[in-house]
Amino acid sequence: MSLNVFFCLFFFPPSIPQCFRGARVRGKFKESYLHPAFSVKPILNMEHPIPREKLNPPTPSIYLESKRDAFSPVLLQFCTDPKNPITVIRGLAGSLRLNLGLFSTKSLVEANGDHAVEVRTQVQQPADENWDPNGMGQIWPCESSRSHTTISKYAQYQASSFQESLQVGLTFMFLRSVLNYALHYASSEQKPGGKIIKFGTNIDLSDPKRWKPQLQELQKLPAFMRVSSSGNMLSHVGHTILGMNSVQLYMKVPGSRTPGHQENNNFCSVNINIGPGDCEWFAVHDDYWQAISDFCEKHGVDYLTGSWWPVLEDLYCSNIPVYRFIQRPGDLVWINAGTVHWVQAVGWCNNIAWNVGPLNAYQYQLAMERFEWNEVKKVKSIVPMIHVSWNVARTVKITDPTAYKMIKHCLLQSMKHIQILRDQLVAEGKKISYQSRVKDEPAYYCNECDVEVFNLLFVTSENGSKKMYVVHCEDCARERSPNLSNVVVLEQYRIEDLMNIYDSFSLVRTHASTGILTPAHTHTICLSYLDLQQTYNFLVTLL
Repeated sequence: MSLNVFFCLFFFPPSIPQCFRGARVRGKFKESYLHPAFSVKPILNMEHPIPREKLNPPTPSIYLESKRDAFSPVLLQFCTDPKNPITVIRGLAGSLRLNLGLFSTKSLVEANGDHAVEVRTQVQQPADENWDPNGMGQIWPCESSRSHTTISKYAQYQASSFQESLQVGLTFMFLRSVLNYALHYASSEQKPGGKIIKFGTNIDLSDPKRWKPQLQELQKLPAFMRVSSSGNMLSHVGHTILGMNSVQLYMKVPGSRTPGHQENNNFCSVNINIGPGDCEWFAVHDDYWQAISDFCEKHGVDYLTGSWWPVLEDLYCSNIPVYRFIQRPGDLVWINAGTVHWVQAVGWCNNIAWNVGPLNAYQYQLAMERFEWNEVKKVKSIVPMIHVSWNVARTVKITDPTAYKMIKHCLLQSMKHIQILRDQLVAEGKKISYQSRVKDEPAYYCNECDVEVFNLLFVTSENGSKKMYVVHCEDCARERSPNLSNVVVLEQYRIEDLMNIYDSFSLVRTHASTGILTPAHTHTICLSYLDLQQTYNFLVTLL
C-alpha cells in the first residue's frame, strides 16, 4: 500500500471528521465529493435591484470571419468563461465551410427516411407567452403529448405545414391591404386559441454507419466543440449516452418548443441551426437556477423532470436577467455549464445538438453539484460522475490547477467511501468477490433508486434466474435483505489499483497563461487576423 495514500485516506484533515479518525465508522457514511474551498463559481450581487432596462442584457456574441478565427484560443476561453452563460457564434458554418445541407430535411430523407422520430404535439403560442388551456392567464407548466413517426413522414408534415402557411400568407397580404388596422387590432387582442403543431425531437444520429457523412462533417469543428475529443469529459464515459456524447437532430415547424431546462448534469451544449428558418432563445445564468426551481415548485411542476416555460414577467419581477436572441441558419449556440435555457422555432428549421464537458473547474464543479443534488432528489444522473472522474484521472493530462484539485478530492472521497463500506462488510462476515471490469462495460446504477454504484456492486438474481442479475446500491440491497442474504457483493477494482491511479494522477504545468480572456465588460467580439496576431504576440512575451 502506498504510504501517501494510506495517510490521505485516514489522516487527511479536514476531509475526515474527527469522529472516525482512528476509529471504526458505524452506520451510514456520506460526505460530499466537492470541497467548498475549491469553488470557482462567480459571485453575483443579487440583493440590489437591477434596472428594468438591464434585465435583458446583450447576448455574448462572436462573429467569425475565417477558419483561423474558429480555432483561436480566444474563442474557447470566451465560450467557457463562467461570466458568459451563453454565446452565439455567427458565421461559423461559412468560416469552416460546413456543409449543413447534409442535415437538411431532403438529405435526411434520402439517407435514412425510415429512421425513428419522437413527436411532441404542442400548442403554437408567441415565444414570450405561455397561456393556460382556457386562455385566461399565463402559466409555467408546458405539457405536450408524445408519439412516434419516421423522418419521411415528419418531412411530409413539415413540407405541408410550410405550403399551408404560404397560402395563408397570401390571403393575409390581400386582406391587410384593405383591413390593415383591423387585423392589427385583432391580433393584439387575440388570446391564443392554439393551433396544434408537431415537433420532431430526439432523433438519434449516433450510428456511424447510417450517418457517416453527417458525423464526418462535424469533425471540421474546433476540438472543444466536437462530439468526441480528449479534452471532453463525456468522451471518457466509456459508452454512448444518447444525445450527450452523440448527436441528436430536431425537425421543427414555427412554434416548436424545447421547454426550460439545464442540461443533464449541467454539462455544456452545442447547438447548430441548419435552417432555413430562425430559432429564438432565452437563457438565464446558473446562479439563478434555484430561484427558477422555486417558481416551478410554486406552479406545481418538477424543475428537474417536468416540462415548464417561464413567464418572463415573473423572472423580471424577481430581478432575474434573461438573455434573449435569434439564432439564424449557420449560427452555433454554445450553452455554458449550468445555463437555464428554453427555445422556440420562429420558422421551419432543423437543429443538431450534443453535449460536451470541457475539463475546466467550472464545468466539473457544476457537474458534481448536480450529481449530488440529483441523488437528494432521487433523479438519475445521466452522466456517472464517479466513474468518469476515475477514467479522466487514468487517461487525461489535466492542466487546470483547480480542476485537478477538485478531481483529486473526488477520488479521495471515493476511496474513503469504498474503504469504509468494505471494512463494514468484512466486519459483518460478508464475502466480497472480485470481478474485474471488461472493456466497454457500462457504469452501473441502482435498479431501485438510480444512484450511481461504483466498484462495490450489490447483485441479486431476479425471479431465481441465474441469467438475470440486477445491481443495487447498499441501501436498497439492505431494504430487500437487512443482512444481505441472497445478495452477492462484487468488487470491480482492487483498492490498491485505485490508490495507484490516485498517486499517478498529477497536474501538467504549461507555460501558456490563461490570461488571454476578452475583458469582462465586452459582450460582442469580432475575431480577425489582427486579433490573432495580437494573441500570438502576447503569447510570445510569456514564453
